[in-house]
Amino acid sequence: MHLVTRADWGAKPSRFPLTHIASTRGVKVHYEGAAVPADLAKPANHTRCAGRVRQIQADHLANRKENYSDIAYSYVVCPHGHVFEGRGLHKLQAANGNHQLNLNHYSVCGMVGNSGLTHPTDAQLGGIRDAIDLLREKGGAGAEIKGHRDGFATQCPGDPLQEWVQRGAPRPGHAPSPPPPTGIKVSLSHVVTAARTDPAAAQGHTTFPADVKPVEAALVAEGLLDPSFGDDGSFGSRTVDAYAAFQRRQGLSGANADGIPGKTTLTVLGSQHGFTVAA
Repeated sequence: MHLVTRADWGAKPSRFPLTHIASTRGVKVHYEGAAVPADLAKPANHTRCAGRVRQIQADHLANRKENYSDIAYSYVVCPHGHVFEGRGLHKLQAANGNHQLNLNHYSVCGMVGNSGLTHPTDAQLGGIRDAIDLLREKGGAGAEIKGHRDGFATQCPGDPLQEWVQRGAPRPGHAPSPPPPTGIKVSLSHVVTAARTDPAAAQGHTTFPADVKPVEAALVAEGLLDPSFGDDGSFGSRTVDAYAAFQRRQGLSGANADGIPGKTTLTVLGSQHGFTVAA
């Protein structure tokens, strides 16, 4: 992750203290909503990106109609994949449309627009996922990934980013597996039995019940499990590690994030990826 702190990009202080939030349902993806120079994505032009973030902050601070305290987003991601810290972790947003929407989700803005540079680069998509993962792991963000337009009347984040969000926001080169059939149910006992099998003996060699596969496919879609290990029905050590990372995204730690699926986290994962937990 290429994180650029507020100090590094030259952020001005917030006008007012920012409200602390413990957690959110997830993250909403945004774009600038104005023209972005088409050549900004050239490697040589990365030197312009910090100045562009400073300008976004200046525009927001000057908008007294909205009375912004600071740049509105948690993070801004440039076409070169660098993640610029905006409000950062555990800070109430100002980008999602109204107070309740700002409470519900963090916001990450891709530095693309409605003309000029309109399609995100692969590096940028990876950076947006980096920001989302950071918000999940350290900011209490839940599993939801949505576009700004989801639940609010706007064209943001533009069609290319919205289409990516609707595909599950996969990392470039890690496209999600096809979703499981609608209505599929996963047996918690099957998954737990598989997970408790000796990991050293289960690295791709032991086959477990078929309903483990939707869990693996969901972990692939989350960007936590290598696709080559995500469709064999084997809940081996790599899958256990991936599930532990998902548990940490939900704010769990220690023994509660040991990679052994529990009903609560399995239900959250299923709600995002098309399966339910059988009673």
